[in-house]
Amino acid sequence: MTRTHWFAVRKELPHRSRLWLGVMSFLLPLAIWSLVSYVPFVWHPKMEIIDPGDVSYFRPGMLVDRKVFAKESAALQNTGGALPQGKRANPIYLPAPHAVAKAFFTAFTTPPKRRNEPWLHESLWQSIQVIFWGFFLSSLIGVPLGILAGTYDVFSRLFEPFIEFFRYLPAPAFGALAVAILGIHDAPKIAIIFIGTFFQQVLVISNTTRQLDPALLEAAMTLGAKRFSLLFKVVIPGVIQQLYRDQRILLGWAWTYLIVAELIGSSSGITWFITQQARYKNFDNVYAAIMMIGIIGITTDLLLARLGRRIFPWQRQPAQV
Repeated sequence: MTRTHWFAVRKELPHRSRLWLGVMSFLLPLAIWSLVSYVPFVWHPKMEIIDPGDVSYFRPGMLVDRKVFAKESAALQNTGGALPQGKRANPIYLPAPHAVAKAFFTAFTTPPKRRNEPWLHESLWQSIQVIFWGFFLSSLIGVPLGILAGTYDVFSRLFEPFIEFFRYLPAPAFGALAVAILGIHDAPKIAIIFIGTFFQQVLVISNTTRQLDPALLEAAMTLGAKRFSLLFKVVIPGVIQQLYRDQRILLGWAWTYLIVAELIGSSSGITWFITQQARYKNFDNVYAAIMMIGIIGITTDLLLARLGRRIFPWQRQPAQV
């Protein structure tokens, strides 16, 4: 393939090139992470103590700044004491890729520190349920309202000005109010995800509905279609595939609100697991849990994209999905 083909404007790349670039999009960050983790002269701002020598407060396995290590070594060299031995290392909050890969298994098999704390799989399942109900309720109201606002100007003028105002209000600001009204369990978390996605959802879907080709409406009215017949037989079938794609994007927004939502109410969910693991300085488990969220999210999106190609076989999906 020539360079011109690589950078052709709005021209689709061949399947093999798209696949290769998709793999590289994951390999490049992994390569940078590996360089920082395994190549000492790239970063490694700490020294891991192997032998403390005559430094009283050094302990084997302890991490100290390289400047501190150099200062103590110089002081002992002047006094003739036993020099400490160490190797360059990264801070504890930056585990190497192999440690995080191992944590993907051990996080599921290692029991919680306290008996009343949930296991990782229980935390994940709790979070998935919160996401499902929050986004389901948001879609149950937001999708019909968005379609009506995009189709009829009366609904647009009645609802969209307030929704435009409300969408700028940060959903986490309603956390305390949600707990006061709904209690401390999952209901306030679901409410935060609902607030975070509903108002955006209405505006996105109404805008998508307005992009329907006016020629289709004119043709239907010429053939005698009435108001509600236009809605159910022309508007909705005409934008249904675009609405499905919008929902996939909006579902990603729901995941971004999950962390904030789970900081309120009861202590459960993947956010609680991440917070507890960070408290115990198990940062390999923290990274593994964060990546699990991403894996679940992208897997869900790929499954929905595959389902979309089956539901809407008459229209080709974009190349990136």
